[in-house]
Amino acid sequence: MIYFLTKVFTSAILIAVISEISKRSSIWAATLASLPLVSLLSIIWIYTEKKNTAQIIDLSKDIFWLVLPSLAFFILLPILLQRGLNFWPSLLTSSLATLICYAVTLKLIS
Repeated sequence: MIYFLTKVFTSAILIAVISEISKRSSIWAATLASLPLVSLLSIIWIYTEKKNTAQIIDLSKDIFWLVLPSLAFFILLPILLQRGLNFWPSLLTSSLATLICYAVTLKLIS
């Protein structure tokens, strides 16, 4: 249980730190957020818990392919906001477009 809480706490701290940094510098927050920290931590936790390199190989390959559809969100959100669409509709539209891209990608790689 302590190990699980450590994982939760570490993840929460990363999100909070990125949020606080973004108040001062969007470029530094974006740099930190763009690092594959969640992936890296997940890989470390899998290795620490199971020493299962085959699972890490599969996870790494799947992450690579699923990064691509996530880019739709980061392309579409600023475009919609720049065109004057309010935040929540922009967020919803970008999220839905990303979900569609994930569905297509999952269909292609499955």
